[in-house]
Amino acid sequence: MSDTQVLIVGGGPVGLGLAIDLGLQGISATVLEKHETLHNIPKGQNLTQRTGEHFKTWGVAEKIEAARVIPASYGSAGVTTYKTFLSDYHYDWMKRADVGSFYDAQNMRLPQYIMERVLRARAEELPSVELCFGATVTDVEQSATNAIVTFSQGGTEKQLVADYAVGCDGARSVTRESVGITQTYQPNSRRMVLAVFQSKQLHNLLERYPGKSYFNALHPDNQGYWQFLGRVDWGETWFFHAPVSENATIRDVDIAKCLFKAVGAEFEFEMEYLGFWDLRIAVADTYRSGRVFIAGDAAHSHPPYGGYGVNNGLEDARNLGWKLAAVLNNWGGPELLDSYTAERQPVFTSTAEDFIARMIREDGHFVDNFSPDNDKTAFEAEWRKRSVSSKDVVENYVPNYAGSPIVTGESGPPSAWGEHKHDAVSGYHLSPIGEIYSKLSPGFSLISVGGFSKEVQLALKAAQSNHMPVKHIQLPPIYENANFNARLILVRPDQFISHASDGSDTDLLKTLELAVGKRL
Repeated sequence: MSDTQVLIVGGGPVGLGLAIDLGLQGISATVLEKHETLHNIPKGQNLTQRTGEHFKTWGVAEKIEAARVIPASYGSAGVTTYKTFLSDYHYDWMKRADVGSFYDAQNMRLPQYIMERVLRARAEELPSVELCFGATVTDVEQSATNAIVTFSQGGTEKQLVADYAVGCDGARSVTRESVGITQTYQPNSRRMVLAVFQSKQLHNLLERYPGKSYFNALHPDNQGYWQFLGRVDWGETWFFHAPVSENATIRDVDIAKCLFKAVGAEFEFEMEYLGFWDLRIAVADTYRSGRVFIAGDAAHSHPPYGGYGVNNGLEDARNLGWKLAAVLNNWGGPELLDSYTAERQPVFTSTAEDFIARMIREDGHFVDNFSPDNDKTAFEAEWRKRSVSSKDVVENYVPNYAGSPIVTGESGPPSAWGEHKHDAVSGYHLSPIGEIYSKLSPGFSLISVGGFSKEVQLALKAAQSNHMPVKHIQLPPIYENANFNARLILVRPDQFISHASDGSDTDLLKTLELAVGKRL
């Protein structure tokens, strides 16, 4: 007999987000987290509009907004410079606001530990969610019917049994190692220093870049790896990353010299933290082993280039949350759980290759081959090209599940590369046309544009007799061509589209069955 339906190993943002997602669907979830207090190392700050949609779903959007420590006008916009942050050569980078109309929320910047504080409080409000702090997980096992997690708490070894376990326990995941899930590594590895410090003077120096919250300096010495500076709050606290030698120690690093070289000027600062981390790109070869799943950094790890980590981790939680709830509530088929790997693993593989590793390669090629000291004309021409092409990190970052086994259509495979469109397309995120998001169900939403009443009602009756939560939303014909460019749209609980068409040759019952992996 299970102690809980889902055991979540790790109470960071991904584990907490998954617990909230499950709790809102009536699923009992227990979170085991080894740290009793929140860390204060700034990371995971660059939050996308899509993450803002999760916050709305989880009922924390207002509290997240109230916790903001950087003005909304600064958002998540950055700037890329050459050699130093005060260089004459610079261009805008990662202006996520440019794609804001395609989402039902706005992007923002917030330290991860503040987000975790809000998520913890929300999880504690849900009666089916239990948070256990000071619990260090040592092993995860499974049988044909259960997952068993062993952990130490207060000096005592304990075990809990669940229907399923999910490892949200970071890049050195005990869960992943326990069940033998392997990883594939990219050949990009560097030792990096992380400094957290306070400096009002630096804030004044960088006011030349209004509305910018983080800064990337490309220096020829670093083979394309960034010197990376970011605001933690408004005008006071900063973090700084830079590559160092593989064997560097705290004694070896003259952090003042590193900072002054990167900024291009000396300034007063007060150090709060100095440490190291290993830059690497790794993706798990599967996100599932039987009754055990992995999510977040346990499934994919990479350098903090563009904020892809926490945003992808929270998307893992949304994707897996509704599928676990569907199976545990008996309206989803067991094969539905296999679609978690089929959808999420290719998306992050694409993120790693098409965005992160590609950036490192292209930046390395640029600093190796262009210099204003050697050929200023050629350098400036290439710098202008980079300014234009850099926009694709926002405009073409469109995670999608085209080709997934549970969406209609044959294009694919799932990828992070795409084109933002308001058209409804199978496998893609639903655009917030009109007030459509306010009409969506927490379960599935079947949107029909004019007509289809008899066919829709027959399909809805079959779904509801099998306890599949589906809401019918009928829109006037004006939405057909001027907006969604489709007449029949099935939207999943995670706001991705299972099916979109003109409806003329759609077997709606089969479409619903495909979406949940079960005959209705």
